[in-house]
Amino acid sequence: MPHSLTITGGQAWPMGATFDGDGVNFAVFSDNATRMTLCLFDAAGHEVINIDLPECAGGIWHGYVPGLRPGQHYGYRAHGPYRPDEGHRFNPHKLLLDPYAKQISGHLEWDDCLFGYDLVSKAADLSFDTRNSGRYNSRGVVADPAFDWSAQPRVQHPWTDTILYEAHVKGMTAEWDVPGRGTFAALGSDRMLDHLTSLGISTIQLMPIQSFVNDRWLLDKGLTNYWGYMTYGFFAPDPRFLSTGKIAEIQHTIARLQGAGIEVILDVVYNHTAEGNHLGPTLSYRGLDNRSYYRLAESPRYYINDTGTGNTLNLDHPMVLRMVMDSLRYWADIYRVDGFRFDLAATLGRMAHGFSREAPFFAAIRQDPVLSRLKLIAEPWDVGPGGYQMGNFPSPFAEFNDKYRDQMRRLWRGDRGLMRKLAIRLAGSALRFDRHKRPATSSINFLTAHDGFTLMDLVSYNAPHNLANGEDGRDGHSANHSGAIGPEGPTRDRKLKSQRDLRRRNMLATLMLSQGTPMVLAGDELGNSQQGNNNAYCQDNPVGWINWAGADAGFLRFCRRVIRFRRAHPILRQARFLHSQYRLTDGKEDLFWRRPDGNPMTGADWGNPDLRVLAVEMRTASGTPAYAALETAIFAVFNTGSAVTITLPDLAPGLTWVRQIDTAAPDAAARIEQGRIKVAANSVVALVQEGTSPRPPEEEPT
Repeated sequence: MPHSLTITGGQAWPMGATFDGDGVNFAVFSDNATRMTLCLFDAAGHEVINIDLPECAGGIWHGYVPGLRPGQHYGYRAHGPYRPDEGHRFNPHKLLLDPYAKQISGHLEWDDCLFGYDLVSKAADLSFDTRNSGRYNSRGVVADPAFDWSAQPRVQHPWTDTILYEAHVKGMTAEWDVPGRGTFAALGSDRMLDHLTSLGISTIQLMPIQSFVNDRWLLDKGLTNYWGYMTYGFFAPDPRFLSTGKIAEIQHTIARLQGAGIEVILDVVYNHTAEGNHLGPTLSYRGLDNRSYYRLAESPRYYINDTGTGNTLNLDHPMVLRMVMDSLRYWADIYRVDGFRFDLAATLGRMAHGFSREAPFFAAIRQDPVLSRLKLIAEPWDVGPGGYQMGNFPSPFAEFNDKYRDQMRRLWRGDRGLMRKLAIRLAGSALRFDRHKRPATSSINFLTAHDGFTLMDLVSYNAPHNLANGEDGRDGHSANHSGAIGPEGPTRDRKLKSQRDLRRRNMLATLMLSQGTPMVLAGDELGNSQQGNNNAYCQDNPVGWINWAGADAGFLRFCRRVIRFRRAHPILRQARFLHSQYRLTDGKEDLFWRRPDGNPMTGADWGNPDLRVLAVEMRTASGTPAYAALETAIFAVFNTGSAVTITLPDLAPGLTWVRQIDTAAPDAAARIEQGRIKVAANSVVALVQEGTSPRPPEEEPT
């Protein structure tokens, strides 16, 4: 920091703190503030300079300070009315984090002075607190995000080639012997790249890495916010993921992942902030301009809470929408991420009259020349009115399909009457997604995700075991559709273990044989368990981390095999929906459902609640252009009952069926099949139409 400081008018753009080589331009939005004070800190963390931003244009307060350099810590104090009953909560005694801060000083230290009101007053948030929060809140840090991407070509996998892998930056490597474990440095290590590439996934989807708050009530219980869905800095990475403290560590890791052919998607939370409801702390947005940044209730003292977290960001306001769009473009540009998964995305599309696929946020995304080309995924629900919106999002969004998750869990648990549901999910859930010219890849099919049981726990526990979360076991999903085979928990019984392994293989094989876009939870390929905890949001410990030491080598080998199988056969991952329509190329239907005797399924068959086996023949979708058509087919059998004999479809001379996948014999070599085949009890079999000399399977990665 220079010994003497001057400030000039600067510019109203770009937003945030921008270093230009000679000094720093500051710009922050507040439509209702009467004065905005810039606060600068010395190297020891002391607030040493307070100076008002001299200009305001369109609600953007701005000023330029010559001589400031990257690394400078700063914050704001906003002046204006403190009238919660009118929606205003200005309190200049509270240091405020810049919403556009590109880096933050660290995690806030909880203290009562972070609240704009007196916590012990009977007037609650209508009271006014005059204590200085400067030493307790996080500060923005002037950053220089320059990075040389010139040597790194950008990887872009089409949706049809995409296999998602949801992971937590820390949880991936916290218990693995790699340098910088638990951080981006470890995520970009040679060992991790070897694992991901040999597994065969195309895209890693990272749980929140934008700066977030450790909830006070969790810290009071000796826990912490592990998952990170309490964002309060949409531009700054959370410091806990940086071994070096420098944001270039993230850029370097993303460059290494992309160099290995792996895209990077970020899970982002733009539906709410960490400031909570009307009794929450004043950390940033609330103190800068509460009426602008948040959606307020009819009585503006209170917040609309469509997110279940106490508040909802006001994307109807153009400057708040701009902030979200600027944040997305920043991560796409400076960090070169390949896409985003939007938490509680129904909130982002909710307008005054309800959810709309024409909402301003969707319109802004669709017209954006950068963001519209990225992979965009919606979690299509929230807790607000009309909050379940699966299938209603506009292109180019794909959507999480919880119907797939629940029904496939129930199917392989042994529930009756689910074969029709299996057929719908195998065909890409067309009833939900085949509208508005959306592709069949719009359905994100998954069996497990961060919020719920792991794949191993699905077959090992009947109910959640969440006492460690400190909520008396009341938290987490109640409808898990899990089913322990034998007594709950780990087992050494070989028979039980074999049955559990088979069910896991069946579920994963079903996922990889379904039209749509599959997502795998990190650690499932290793047999990772969370000890029955289905809501490990506060378990920043071995419960929430991946256990590499206990990796199941046999299951990992099968995961690699079935993922390779999907990648090798485009018929399993088509952009067009399969509707059992005749193809002009050969007059054959693109999708054919069969009974074990080879005859077509009838209405009575579909309505039979005791039906336990379904066979399907899939070909290139009707309407596929000649240049993309494939003269081959996949025949798959899904058997949830006892062993059965299946009649194979007839083929033209010179062609044969080759059994490539058999969950009952996961390591068996490919073999030619003719006429009728045996399918073991509770198993999945997949065969490929090939010439009379079958292709050898790909080499198993070492």
